[in-house]
Amino acid sequence: MVGAQYSAFSPLDSVFVNGKLTMGENLADFGGLALAYSALEKQLKQKYGSTPPPRYDGFTPEQRFFLAWAQVWRTNARPEYLRQQVLTDSHSPAQYRTNGPLMNMPEFYEAFGCKEPAKMVRNEQQRARIW
Repeated sequence: MVGAQYSAFSPLDSVFVNGKLTMGENLADFGGLALAYSALEKQLKQKYGSTPPPRYDGFTPEQRFFLAWAQVWRTNARPEYLRQQVLTDSHSPAQYRTNGPLMNMPEFYEAFGCKEPAKMVRNEQQRARIW
């Protein structure tokens, strides 16, 4: 399922990510993000219990977690580089390392109030799960 999802990503016209080539890294991104989010939730529950944690700059801790993930992968790449990366690299382009895992995480949808048919929301049958 994850391989097919990534193979549908196209950073350039007629150039698609190779979901089989990038599978290991895609799963590592997804698994790492899910594990880190679980640790955040555990910490928030331990520190605040049932009391809502404070917002900073108007964002909840969960929203800030996902914003930080996106900022880690923020980049600007020339088309020539993207073409070469997609053909040879076992890592997906940065924009898909950001969006790919998030599109499968109900926690992301909840944090930002996303609902179907929003672009970043996969329907239940198409959503990949890890652990």
